[in-house]
Amino acid sequence: VQLQASGGGLVQAGGSLRLSCAASGRTLSPYVMGWFRLYPGKEREFVAQISWSGDSIYYADSVKGRFTISRDNTKNTMYLQMNSLSPEDTAVYYCAASTWYSGRTAIKERHKYNYWGQGTQVTVSS
Repeated sequence: VQLQASGGGLVQAGGSLRLSCAASGRTLSPYVMGWFRLYPGKEREFVAQISWSGDSIYYADSVKGRFTISRDNTKNTMYLQMNSLSPEDTAVYYCAASTWYSGRTAIKERHKYNYWGQGTQVTVSS
């Protein structure tokens, strides 16, 4: 599976961005998909996760109520709608997939995802 993240950019505080993660080489189902972000000098942190069917979703506390994760298995694509962005959301965002878990519980550990896309930079100006 190859994952391609896109949609990052520069936005003002309070604005919105929509990230996409397109999968190729193999269908998404029944993978769980997730988003992580990386701050300079820190490890990638969990942002959101969605099960194959989309009925099991988890968010990091820092993004709850502002970010929405979704997926369209017919297009082999996952999305992250980010609203009310703040400078603290500035990071490189990565999408990931796991073939090892169903997504019925939260999977926040990086090592539990076995496929990763390249990062997309999100910069929020104040």
